[in-house]
Amino acid sequence: MFYVNVVEPGAPEALKLQEKDSPTPLEGEVLIKVAAAGINRPDVLQRKGLYPPPSGASPILGLEVAGEIVAEGAGVDPGLHGQKVCALTNGGGYAEYVTVPWEQCLPVPSGLSLIEAAALPETCFTVWSNVFDRAGLKAGESFLVHGGSSGIGTTAIQLARVMGARVFTTAGSAEKCQACEALGAEIAVNYREQDFVDVLLAATEQKGIDVILDMVGGGYITRNIRLAARDGRIVNIAFLEGPKTEVDFRPVLMKRLILTASTLRPQPTAVKGAIARSLQTHLWPQIANGKFKPLIYKTFPLGEAAEAHRLMESNTHIGKIVLVVHDA
Repeated sequence: MFYVNVVEPGAPEALKLQEKDSPTPLEGEVLIKVAAAGINRPDVLQRKGLYPPPSGASPILGLEVAGEIVAEGAGVDPGLHGQKVCALTNGGGYAEYVTVPWEQCLPVPSGLSLIEAAALPETCFTVWSNVFDRAGLKAGESFLVHGGSSGIGTTAIQLARVMGARVFTTAGSAEKCQACEALGAEIAVNYREQDFVDVLLAATEQKGIDVILDMVGGGYITRNIRLAARDGRIVNIAFLEGPKTEVDFRPVLMKRLILTASTLRPQPTAVKGAIARSLQTHLWPQIANGKFKPLIYKTFPLGEAAEAHRLMESNTHIGKIVLVVHDA
C-alpha cells in the first residue's frame, strides 16, 4: 500500500509518499480501505517529533478515517465486512489501508460523503467526551470554545447548539468570527481586537460561562477562571501557548470551579468504544436530520500531505482539512 511516512521529524517536507505491506487485522480489529483521512493538530506535533504515538500504536500519522471494512480479525462479527464506516484510529490513517479496533468504528451517517465522514471521529470523540461526559454541559447552560474556526471549534459550536446550550467562541479574524456565528455561535469574539472576558461577562449579565473548552492554555488559564460562572467547569485539551502560568486559586475556591483536562489518544479501546456508542445514540440522528454537518475547508490527495500540513500550520483555514485516498 501507499502511505505517508515521516522521513525525519521536522518541517512538512519530511512527509513522503512511500510503499509498504498493508497491515493485517489482529484480534478485535478490522481492516479499512481508506477513502479519506482527516488532518488534526496532533498530526503536526507528531510530525515534529513532539507527540510520540502510544506504545503499540501505528507510527504512521492519522487519527481518523472513513472507508470500507475489507477484512476482520478474530472475534469480530463477519457481518461488518463491506460496511462503510468512519473510525477513530490509534494511528495509521495516512495510508491506503489501516487497522482499527472495531469498537472505534461508526457507520457513515446518512447524508454524508466519505470525505465528510472522515472529518467526524477525532473532533466528535474529543468534544463529546470533554464537553458532555467530563464537563456535563446541559441544555440552557452557556458554553465557550476557544479557537472556534478550528476543526474542534466548528464541531463544538454545532454540537453545543444542537444540544440546547448558549454558544460563544473566540477567533482571530472578522471572517472567522462570521463563520462561527453562521454555525450557531451567539457571539464570536475577535481576540485580536477585544477582550473576550469583558465581552462575554457583559453578554451573560456578569454571570459568566458555565463550561469552557480551551486549547490555548498559557495566559488563557487565568482569564478562563475569571470568566467562569459559579460552579463552572473548565476543560483543557491542549496548550498551544504553553502549559504554565501563575494562578490565583481564590476565585476557584469562591466560585466552586472544576478545572480538568484530558487527552484522548492514550485511552483504552473500551473507553473509546463507549464514546462511539454515545455518539451513535445522541449525535448521529442529529446528523441524519441535517442539524449537524462537518465543515470541510479543503481536500488534498494523499501524496500532498505536506501541503495539507502547511495549510494547517498557517491557521488560515476554517473547519477541517482532509486527505483523499481512494475514490470517496
